[in-house]
Amino acid sequence: MSITSLQSHYGFSRMPFSADIPPQAQHPHPGHREAIARIHWCIGQRQMGVITGEVGAGKTVAVRAALAGLEASRHQVIYLPDPTITMRGIHATIVSALGGQPSFYSGVLATQTAALLAGELDERSRLPVVVIDEAHLLSNTELESLRMLTNTALDTGSHFALLLIGQPTLRRRLKMAVLAALDQRIGTRFTLTGMNLADTASYIKAHLGFAGRSDTLFSEDAVTAIHQASRGYPRAVNNLAVSALIATYAGNKTIVDQAAAQSAITENSE
Repeated sequence: MSITSLQSHYGFSRMPFSADIPPQAQHPHPGHREAIARIHWCIGQRQMGVITGEVGAGKTVAVRAALAGLEASRHQVIYLPDPTITMRGIHATIVSALGGQPSFYSGVLATQTAALLAGELDERSRLPVVVIDEAHLLSNTELESLRMLTNTALDTGSHFALLLIGQPTLRRRLKMAVLAALDQRIGTRFTLTGMNLADTASYIKAHLGFAGRSDTLFSEDAVTAIHQASRGYPRAVNNLAVSALIATYAGNKTIVDQAAAQSAITENSE
């Protein structure tokens, strides 16, 4: 079965529940909206912010939507998807993004990073926004190095905004005594949880609407089953909804019913 045949069967203009849906088309369920608002506040206040949530909770989607809403001429976004490149790699990435040539010496590189971050705001009037995804993979030493990077302006206000995005272990680690100084610097923190049943139903309807179907395609029983199995986490909802569409297509049916949803749940749990 091809995607084209699936789209044709349902009359979709594009496939719903895909990862490449543009930020402006994402369904803004309450948790998603609040995460975006917290991120915008963090950036506007030049703070350090921490956004956490389970795998598939929609953290990266919310960050993408928040960043898409920034005025490009006034912000320089530096997104690091993989923090395992070490602190030297993080510094070098920031320096390169700001037009510098990373120093060979780590001590000099840290100073160079801080200077370029300050210069971007003071000389170019653009606020650097450093976003580190999967931040729970950072070591305590690396987290402390990030705190030192925000320390350069003392109490006069930071020259950049820093967002740490990660799994719940990050939130718990920040409460450790060894990271107390870092925890005190965090101005914004938010945990993305799963959607409730009504939000899951709206989420599914919105994705189908974006794909060109405004009628009822998923039965209430199917939506309930998908919600319960996914715990309201968007990525799991996406996976189960697509599997249910395939099961419905294979059964030559037009409505995704509870049987199709249960088939999808069974398939995804194996």
